[in-house]
Amino acid sequence: MITTGFGFETTAMEVAAVGDLAGRRAVVTGGASGIGVETVRALAAAGAEVTIAARDVDAGQRVASALVKATGNRYISAARLDLASQESVRAFARNWDGPLHLLVNNAGVMATPLTRTPEGWELQFATNHLGHFALTVGLFNSLRAEGARVVNVSSSAHLAGEVVFDDIHYERREYERWQAYGQSKTANILFGVEAGRRWAGEGVTMNALMPGSIATNLQRHLTAEELRERIRRSGAAATRRVKTPAQGAATTLVVATSPLLEGLSGKYFEDCNEALPNTGGLLSGVAAYAQDPEAAARLWKVSEEALWSLKVA
Repeated sequence: MITTGFGFETTAMEVAAVGDLAGRRAVVTGGASGIGVETVRALAAAGAEVTIAARDVDAGQRVASALVKATGNRYISAARLDLASQESVRAFARNWDGPLHLLVNNAGVMATPLTRTPEGWELQFATNHLGHFALTVGLFNSLRAEGARVVNVSSSAHLAGEVVFDDIHYERREYERWQAYGQSKTANILFGVEAGRRWAGEGVTMNALMPGSIATNLQRHLTAEELRERIRRSGAAATRRVKTPAQGAATTLVVATSPLLEGLSGKYFEDCNEALPNTGGLLSGVAAYAQDPEAAARLWKVSEEALWSLKVA
């Protein structure tokens, strides 16, 4: 198990303070809000050139301008990316020029009403997994820079269930928004398991993480009562262990920068350390099915086929 010396209360800036990312280029999806902003702040403070990939590019540019002033790093910019639109994902990857050393797949949607993308895909799976899958694969040649890392922001919600391969997009079964969110977060972890197998000789690694219970815009589809129940189930209410966005981004920074992860893929972190196996009860640890190599290989194949279907349609 990887332990880092950091923990629950660590902030992203505290992790960044022990690293030097000068000369490294990073992309942070969803970097214009929530823990994404704190991720960008910390990476920039450590010297990285950071691109905020945001659906609302104006908001991204405002955040970039503010963080340039706050960090003194002039190399923070914004570009448009809508992960629910494969056309937008392809455009972003096509327009990227040069090496990419760090891709933080941070953006996401949670517990949305049943919504379908133009491709007919269920929105949460389409955004949280397929959008990031297409983006990562589309940027792969740039990620081949030495020591490139991909970081997938997952969630303890992956414990809600496995990827239901027979009906991922709720075409035949009744839609349940938490299960839909959960399978998309399971996919975030499985993605890294198969990437580790496929890309072992390419200098590209991928790991996933749970940022913690944090009040951000991600919860915009929840009522106050539903949010309190989620916090209660996670154990955060009893222990007052609700994180700030700066604390939530700390595990992202650990996975992105810690030398302890050099050459490793397919792992899952929480509270800045590698997670233990989930044993039931509270929403902590990692489910065995989320690190199952057979499920990971099947997910990759399904994801490739989904993207390929768009090219031949």
